[in-house]
Amino acid sequence: MKQFRYSVLAVACASALVAPVAMAQEAAAAEGTETITVYGRQNQVVMNSGLATKSDMSLMETPAAVVVVDQELIQAQGADNLQDLVRNISGVTQAGNNYGIGDNLVIRGLGANYTYDGMYGGAGLGNTFNPTRSMTNVESIEVLKGPATGLYGMGSAGGVINLIEKKPEFESAHEVTVEAGQWDTYSLALDSTAGISDTLAYRVVAKSARSDGYRGVGADRDEIYSSLKYLVSDNQDLMLSVAYIKDAIAVDSIGHPIRIYNAESVGGKGAGEVSWEDLINDPDGNGLQLTDEQRQQLADSLAATDGLEPFDLGDADLISPMAKDNEGEEIRFKLTHNIDFTPNLFLNQQLQYRNYDSGFARQTGAYNYVYWDRRGTINADPRAPLVEDGVLYPYAARRQEYRKVEADESSWQYFADLRYDFDLGGIDNELLVNANYEDRDIRFKQYSIYDADKLIYDKEGNLIYQGSLPYIYDIRNPNWGSGSFEDYDPLLTANYNKTVSAWGVGLQHVAYLDYGFTTRIGVAFNEIKQSYEHLGVDPRYSASRAAATPEQDTTDNGVTYNLGITYMPMDNLSLFLNHSKGRTAYSILGSVAGDESDRKDSESISNDFGIRLKAFDDQMLASLVVFESARTNLEYSNPLYDEDNPQSGVPETLYDGEEETKGVELDLNAHLNEQWMINLNGVYQDARDKKDPNKDSFDTPQKGIPKITASTWVTYAAQWFDLASPLKLSLGATYVDERSTHSSSFGIPDGHVPAYTVVDTALSYDAQDWKLQVNVNNLFNEAYYSKAMFLGGMPGEERNVTVSLNYRL
Repeated sequence: MKQFRYSVLAVACASALVAPVAMAQEAAAAEGTETITVYGRQNQVVMNSGLATKSDMSLMETPAAVVVVDQELIQAQGADNLQDLVRNISGVTQAGNNYGIGDNLVIRGLGANYTYDGMYGGAGLGNTFNPTRSMTNVESIEVLKGPATGLYGMGSAGGVINLIEKKPEFESAHEVTVEAGQWDTYSLALDSTAGISDTLAYRVVAKSARSDGYRGVGADRDEIYSSLKYLVSDNQDLMLSVAYIKDAIAVDSIGHPIRIYNAESVGGKGAGEVSWEDLINDPDGNGLQLTDEQRQQLADSLAATDGLEPFDLGDADLISPMAKDNEGEEIRFKLTHNIDFTPNLFLNQQLQYRNYDSGFARQTGAYNYVYWDRRGTINADPRAPLVEDGVLYPYAARRQEYRKVEADESSWQYFADLRYDFDLGGIDNELLVNANYEDRDIRFKQYSIYDADKLIYDKEGNLIYQGSLPYIYDIRNPNWGSGSFEDYDPLLTANYNKTVSAWGVGLQHVAYLDYGFTTRIGVAFNEIKQSYEHLGVDPRYSASRAAATPEQDTTDNGVTYNLGITYMPMDNLSLFLNHSKGRTAYSILGSVAGDESDRKDSESISNDFGIRLKAFDDQMLASLVVFESARTNLEYSNPLYDEDNPQSGVPETLYDGEEETKGVELDLNAHLNEQWMINLNGVYQDARDKKDPNKDSFDTPQKGIPKITASTWVTYAAQWFDLASPLKLSLGATYVDERSTHSSSFGIPDGHVPAYTVVDTALSYDAQDWKLQVNVNNLFNEAYYSKAMFLGGMPGEERNVTVSLNYRL
């Protein structure tokens, strides 16, 4: 209720602006003046977007990198979820170290904010609170690259992925869609909208979907979205929307693992050229001592790509029967208020409550150790091949852990955006005053079970815990443990409450100057407060953290800004420069000590130089952007700090670490004529890890981020076979470069996921009342890895076919 009272107070304060302009509003209404909505939409190629400035600005004039994916492209590709659409946006890729849970995406190698019409839809919460966002109620997607703290509150460094939801329409429209595909995939969807009266309209969108999934990575999903729009007057409207989503998605934490073979331990010899004589035992007798026959057996098991690329398990998986699907349940209530006080003064308010529950059990480790000289010891147990009763198991998985998570996040968010358009000295200006408040309450609990490699001792050296999970003797044909998660003596390993709240105010000025210049200056101040309450864990896991501790909190604040300029030397060409700074909570799920040791909030910096070109009577828009983005102010240990002399004045931690990405990106959308539609995009990016200069990973490629990605989708429509309507044929191709999964701490410093190219196609026929579409994904049945996992790769789907039928009432 505390957060709710704050939100009501903010609404009341903003509404107080009505009184001074009431007479002007009535006059405008009497004249029937037509006003422009805050967020405009267009037909065919999208030429305007409100994402970067919260005004209906032409993209040719926008001094920021923005990409829009429209509904026609979403439908042509048969995209069901956000991850299907990554191919259409340069610089948006799957994150590295993704445990296969939800939309773990990055923009230019940095974290992404997910929003629905600008309101919080989950962000900064890693692999726990991250749903897979569907396209069921989405009309289009906008992506803003670079920080936008002033406009969207506490955000991630990479930018904003904004999903534009379907709205009520006064013109009746109703449609039913059925879909079927391989792996027992099927769905039924309904979309209905109409006017209830001259001033009230509704929309209901619902869908139920089931799929066993490729390799058994299935998904069940039920969702319903309902909204009411009420026209208070010609210049004012209210919309109430409710969303409810419940899904269960299988979690594949490992994919295909990389076998841990370290070439540096064998004089640089790769796995394909090493002999059994090279696989010597530890000369000091400290590591696992193998017989000559076992060394020969180990060498015979090696493939040339071991230690470098994932081991191909075919259609098999390493998902234990004890694993539990990620069962998520989300509910959102949102109230939106738009009012045009005058033809030049607009207010948009949004108030949202969101709750997301999730829970799963997943396997986090299945490490197949082959050969590694770690810290001067060859095959030090348990980081060694498994030998039991004199039998070697070269494909065994060791150091297994299963985690069971119970998590809940609830959030309140309020935004007020007041825009005033005015003319000064013959120059058009936009002035935006905005305020925001958000509060997230997080409850997190985690249990873990282990195999026999996990040993815990008390202070006296007595063994107080040993894992009881069975070893996997062969990752190619696993012998899973029987029973349930609870049968293996789980330890409570995490148990806390976390609250993150933030508020901010901002001021933005946009000027449309003479000679083709447009400027944007935005400045904002925001404050982030984090509170953490540790509720105690199993004393066998951690005696020092077993007891609950009082709640602690920390507060950080600062100024952010967006500075940009656009120059249009001609109507079809523009150039822009953008420099922006943002900030976010360093770790939304991290602990807080409540003293000077608490980590500072991280910041983000983005520099962009872009060129935009439009052609074919505004039916083509292309952009080329050179960028440099970074998440800065990252913490790492100070090597000069003396633990024995903490009063020396030398700080324990330093904060000048960063993650940095430089590159160039291309995006093109075109409706050349009635027959041809083209989407083309690509990026070259060098994402570097510069967090800790004391580690071997300093200035190395970011995990999972490809240097090059490129994609195209071409649709050709023609009157074939004397059909009444055109038949549309689409062909698309996506290229993703090699992605690093390197890990010096696991002995695979050169681990990576190979590059791939996948081709898709679609055929659709749209009659007056119905539409039939067939999508064939991975047309040439390419074997590839869609994601770079932790020490492995997630196999992409083999060739598959989906058929959908849409009927409009």
